[in-house]
Amino acid sequence: MSFAPVSEGDAVVNSAVPAGLPIREYLLVGLVSAALTFLLTAVVRRFAIKVKAVAIPRKRDVHVVPIPRMGGVAMYFGVVGGMAMAHQLPVLRRAFEYSFDPIAVLLGGGVIVLIGALDDRFELDAWTKLAGQVMCAGILVLFGVQWVSLWVPWGGDADALGNVLMFDRNQGGLLAVLLVVVMVNAMNFVDGLDGLAGGLGFIAAAATCTFSLGLLAQSGGDVGTYPPALIAATLAGACLGFLPHNFQPAKIFMGDSGSMMIGLMLAAASTSASGRINYISFDATDVVALLSPLFVVAAVLFLPLLDLVLAVIRRTRRGESPFAADKMHLHHRLLEIGHSQRRAVLLIYLWAGMLAFGAVAVTLFDTSAVFWTMCAGLVVAALISLVPRLRRQRESTTT
Repeated sequence: MSFAPVSEGDAVVNSAVPAGLPIREYLLVGLVSAALTFLLTAVVRRFAIKVKAVAIPRKRDVHVVPIPRMGGVAMYFGVVGGMAMAHQLPVLRRAFEYSFDPIAVLLGGGVIVLIGALDDRFELDAWTKLAGQVMCAGILVLFGVQWVSLWVPWGGDADALGNVLMFDRNQGGLLAVLLVVVMVNAMNFVDGLDGLAGGLGFIAAAATCTFSLGLLAQSGGDVGTYPPALIAATLAGACLGFLPHNFQPAKIFMGDSGSMMIGLMLAAASTSASGRINYISFDATDVVALLSPLFVVAAVLFLPLLDLVLAVIRRTRRGESPFAADKMHLHHRLLEIGHSQRRAVLLIYLWAGMLAFGAVAVTLFDTSAVFWTMCAGLVVAALISLVPRLRRQRESTTT
C-alpha cells in the first residue's frame, strides 16, 4: 500500500464512448431482469415446494404459516437474462469487452446462489456458509474485482490534486473479500420481513447505478463505469421483479440464495464503481466529490451494516455466537413500537432511499440544499417511525 500524489500528468487514458448516457439501454436491461425474475419465481416456488425447501415458522419468525423459499434462484436467472441482453446491445457490450467484472459476478453469484439454495433446503451451519462466502468473494478477486485506489485528504503538496492510497493486489483483494463477506451477512441479517431485503436491494442497486451513470457523465464516457452500472441495473431489475411475489403477504421467500446474492452483487458493484475512480476529473478543493465513493458506499450499505453491527455487539455481550438468532433487529423493534409489517417495511425503505439517493445527489450535484433536504427527510422519517409510540404514551397519560 502506498501514497501517490495525483496531478494532471498522471491521468490514465481509458477508452471512451460517444457523448450521451445509455440510460434507455440500462432501463431495458433492468426491465428484462425484472420480467424474467417475475415469471421464473412462480416456477421456482413450485420447485421449492416439491423439494421441501420450505420455511417452517419458528419462534423468532414473523410469518405464521409455512412458506417456500429459494426465490434467489429466480433472481439469479433474471440477472443472467439481463446480462445476456446487455451483451447483445452494441453500447453495453463494452462492459464485457473492457472488464471481467460482469463475468465475475455471474460466476461468483452462481456459486453463492447454489450455496444459498442448499441452505434453504438443508440448513447449512454458519461456518460452512462463511467458507462459501469467502470462496465466492475469491472468485470476484481472481477476475479483478478489487480496490485499486482511494483518495485521502492528507499528505499532499499544494500542486497535487491530492493523495491517492494505492493498494497492491493482495491488499485490494483482501479489502474486496472483506466487503463481500460483510455485505452478504448484512443482507442476510436484514431479511426478516416480507419484501424487506428485496426492497433494500432494489434501492441500493438503483442508487449505485445512478452513481455510476453520474461518473460516466463526468468522465466523458469512461468505459470503466459501465460494469458497475450494468451489475447494479440487473440486480435492481431482479429485486423489482421478485417483490410482487414477496411483499406482504409473501408467497415465497428469497431465502439465503437471494439475500446472499444481493449482498455479493452490491459489494461487487460498489467495488467496481468506487475502487477504480480516476481522480484526475475532480478538483483538489472538492473534498465532497473526492470522498464521494466512500459517501455512496456507506450510505447504500448503512442500514444493513448498522443492523449487523448491533446484532453482533448484542449477541457477544450476552456471551452468544454472533450468528445466533434473536428478535431484536431493526424491523423487530419497529413492530414492537406498533407498526404493521407493511408500514415497518415502507419506513425502512424511506430511510434507505433518503440515505442512498441523498448521498448520490450530494456527490453529483454538490449543493448544500441537497444535503439539508436529505437531513430534513431523515428527521421526518424518524418522527414518523415514533408516531405509534407517542400515540400510546399520550393515550396512557389521558387514561
